[in-house]
Amino acid sequence: MGSTASGNNGTWRNWGGNVRARPARQVTPASVDELAEAVRKAAEDGLRVKAVGTGHSFTSIAATDGLLVRPQLLTGIRSIDRENMTVTVEAGTPLKRLNVALAREGLSLTNMGDIMEQTVSGATSTGTHGTGRESASIAAQITALELVTADGSVLTCSEKENPDVFAAARIGLGALGIVTAITFAVEPIFLLTAREEPMPLERVLADFDELWAENEHFEFYWFPHTGNTNTKRNNRSLGPEQPVPQLKGWFEDEFLSNGVFQVANWVGRAVPATIPGIAQISSKALSARTYTDIPYKVFTSPRRVRFVEMEYAVAREAVVDTLRELKAMVDRSDLRVSFPVEVRTAPADDITLSTASGRDSAYIAVHMFRGTPYQRYFTAAERIFTAHEGRPHWGKVHTRDAEYFSRVYPRFGEFTALRDRLDPDRRFQNDYLRRVLGA
Repeated sequence: MGSTASGNNGTWRNWGGNVRARPARQVTPASVDELAEAVRKAAEDGLRVKAVGTGHSFTSIAATDGLLVRPQLLTGIRSIDRENMTVTVEAGTPLKRLNVALAREGLSLTNMGDIMEQTVSGATSTGTHGTGRESASIAAQITALELVTADGSVLTCSEKENPDVFAAARIGLGALGIVTAITFAVEPIFLLTAREEPMPLERVLADFDELWAENEHFEFYWFPHTGNTNTKRNNRSLGPEQPVPQLKGWFEDEFLSNGVFQVANWVGRAVPATIPGIAQISSKALSARTYTDIPYKVFTSPRRVRFVEMEYAVAREAVVDTLRELKAMVDRSDLRVSFPVEVRTAPADDITLSTASGRDSAYIAVHMFRGTPYQRYFTAAERIFTAHEGRPHWGKVHTRDAEYFSRVYPRFGEFTALRDRLDPDRRFQNDYLRRVLGA
């Protein structure tokens, strides 16, 4: 299993390499009781506490100078309930292992994000999502969860039990306690047919509503400095299975999307003037393809080229205008952007601090190759996103604070009141939470 990125001498680093922390001590509990005991002991010693998964957040949401809890021993499936079609899984389980284990049992999550390296609790606590017309984020598929709170007690919550905690803790930012187990709704495994094809950006924007309405899962990548996109449509299929042939898959997913792309980014980082030319080639490198496979093999793909990312959710009806403004901004600037912009959607959900809370949403993600200066691009993009009352992904780069969030999240006060009740001494506080939730 992928262990957390970490440095020498007790420093912890995230996957993107842009966040570092030096915790006073680290613990790897083997049971919920051991974890609860570690939280109680940290309180006695006056240490703050943070749990960290695989470090896939680009924000300092998991950073601490206190006690760092690593969940890699809290893994595996606790139980499968075929009658209610749910699975209960330990919080440190990587999504990859969950997906493979469920497939063996003939089961699957309904929807997922585009990578599966993260732990289930890290992914859900930050609001990780894929794209979907009716199916929402991974957290929206949670039916119950177990939480160790600041006083070391273990709290279970669902729609029936502690429903106020359930409403918030599915995307809890690590602010309400440490999630120790999650129960997901699952369904019998199914097949998806993926149709990937290049399409001019103008056509995608003109037909966006139609493309969204006609597909269960629609997303696209726009390559800055070009008018080109690569579109992806995933829909349920009766089969037969027709996976991507191994060599072709290696060539397209590993060689072109990771290998050549890595080299192109190295060249672009060294000589930014080459980026628009490279973008023209990159945007045409991937030809159309169709394949049919089980969900996790269609929804997810490897991401080996390291990058830094910012993503905002805007109301779905605002996405075309927002993208046009983003393109105009890039076109009139001297920015050189070598990574495509990713666009996905999600239906409204009822989770207090979900980026799709109470509104049908579209996500726009901007990326920069690791090690290139991203501030100017991200600042200009963020100005556009916030003008549309965008809500940033909790695990990706942004500069927003509690004052802003109280305006764009109607139920923001509900979350902070619950936090006051569950963690009055701010045992789970860190600099990031102080900024986004207020002191």
